[in-house]
Formats: sequence, structure tokens, C-alpha cells
Amino acid sequence: MLTDLESIKQKEADATRVKVLSEALPYIQKFAGRTVVVKYGGAAMKDSDLKDQVMRDLVFLSCVGVRPVLVHGGGPEINSWLAKLNIEPQFKDGLRVTDAATMDVVEMVLVGRVNKEIVALINTAGGKAVGLCGKDGNLIKARPHDKEGIGFVGEVSTVDTKVLETLANSGYIPVVSSVAVDATGQSYNINADTIAGEIAAALDAEKLILMTDTAGILIDYKDPSTLLTQLDIKKARELIQTGVVSGGMIPKVNCCVRSLAQGVRAAHIIDGRIPHALLLEVFTNSGIGSMILASEFIR
Repeated sequence: MLTDLESIKQKEADATRVKVLSEALPYIQKFAGRTVVVKYGGAAMKDSDLKDQVMRDLVFLSCVGVRPVLVHGGGPEINSWLAKLNIEPQFKDGLRVTDAATMDVVEMVLVGRVNKEIVALINTAGGKAVGLCGKDGNLIKARPHDKEGIGFVGEVSTVDTKVLETLANSGYIPVVSSVAVDATGQSYNINADTIAGEIAAALDAEKLILMTDTAGILIDYKDPSTLLTQLDIKKARELIQTGVVSGGMIPKVNCCVRSLAQGVRAAHIIDGRIPHALLLEVFTNSGIGSMILASEFIR
């Protein structure tokens, strides 16, 4: 039996929970039936508590009528298995050099291990998930990357969304790994951010959300207080040209810009190290990261 003090605390907690749900209602109504594509990576894939929270957040989105699609990579896991097989990881201009042996490992790890682990976690959290790669239902057709000397690294040629729409219409959460094939059936390793952006564009998504290990786009990468919470395509391109956005953030911002140019309503770069980052970004006014919008939609 609860003491008077415990009863008071319980009532306060219940009141806070109800208040939060009530305040989220306008956002739930706004995004019900809309597609949100999430690129899952970074610390959120490695920390078990964060991993569980992301899965619950995805299930929550699905339960309130949002149609989430999850895209994932798995670089650290690939490196771990390459080490076990005595294959030295190599990178060129930030891209993993993918020879035939490395491609076999990439496919084994991303499609056979990481993808199915995520599916199992979503199902355990009460959702319904189905794991896919670019090969399934001709989801993604690849073409060789234009950089030389990097092996079977690809770019997205086409996206066929039929299998994704069939799953989403049936209440399933598609989980997509970043492996695809070309017209001859050759497998390619494709950057997960790129795949997420192209899928978001093909699905006419409401939002593209990239989970990272940074607060978002910072004017000074050493100072979190310089976070840009909202910017348009023009400003994003300007930041790349002036070097404010550099290194690994360049392909992420370019991915966002490309998806917006193809009709996605908003692109977000958020800190996946923050608990329930997805819900904070989608269901609050302030959000937690950087939101990039096409100029005509800036507000």
C-alpha cells in the first residue's frame, strides 16, 4: 500500500504524463499518416539503453499513426568482423574500400546480423518490423560510385517503393540495410545516409531524420551553444562552401539538401546520444537538433 507521500508523488507523475500526452496531440494529428524516414547510427546503435529507447520511440510513432521507415548502417560491426577474418579495413576519401572479400563481410554483417537484431528489438518492444536490403522487391538498384579505386561501393540509381508501401500500409515498420545490387546482380555497399535520403524522396516523406553523434550543425564545432536549430537549403550550401560544415558532416548535409530538393518537407540532423531524441525532435516545437527546410517552407 502506498504511503501518503508516495501517493502524492504518483499522482504528480501521472499528471505530468497526461499533460505531456495532451501537449503532443497537435503533433500526432499533424503527422498521422505521414512517412518519417530515420537513418539509425552512431552511439544509439552501440549503447544498449539508447538502442532500446530508439526502438520504443519507433513503435510509439507507429502506434500513433506515423509511418516510420528505418535505414541503418553498421560500420563498427563490419570492422569487428573484418578483424576476426584478418582483413585490414581500408578507407579512401571517407569511403570504405570494398573488395570482393570485404563486400561478402559487409553483406553478412548488415543483412544477416545487424538488420535482424534491429527487427527483433522492434518486435520485442511491441512493434511489427520486417528486415530488408536493396535486393528485396527490387527496392534499390545500385550503380558504381564515380570514385576510382574503392571497389564495390555504390550509389543509388533507382528506388522502387512498392515493398515499403505494402509493409507500411499493413502496419509494419520496414528496416532497410545499406546493401543493394546493380542490373547484373552485383552487390554494392552504399552509404546509409544516401540510401535514407533517396528513400525519403521516393516515398514523398514528411521528414528525413539522420541520427548522429553530434548536436547538429554548429557554427563552431567546439561550442554546442552555436547550434543552428533551423536553416534553409541556401544557408546549408553556404555553410559547406565556407567550410563551417566540414568532414563527415558534408555528406550528411548534402544528403539532406538533395532529399529536400526532391520534395521531402523537412530534414533533421539530431544527436542520437540524447534519450528519446526522435520523439523530442518530432513532437516538440524546439526540437533538439538542426532542421533544414526548403527556402519556400522556412518559418
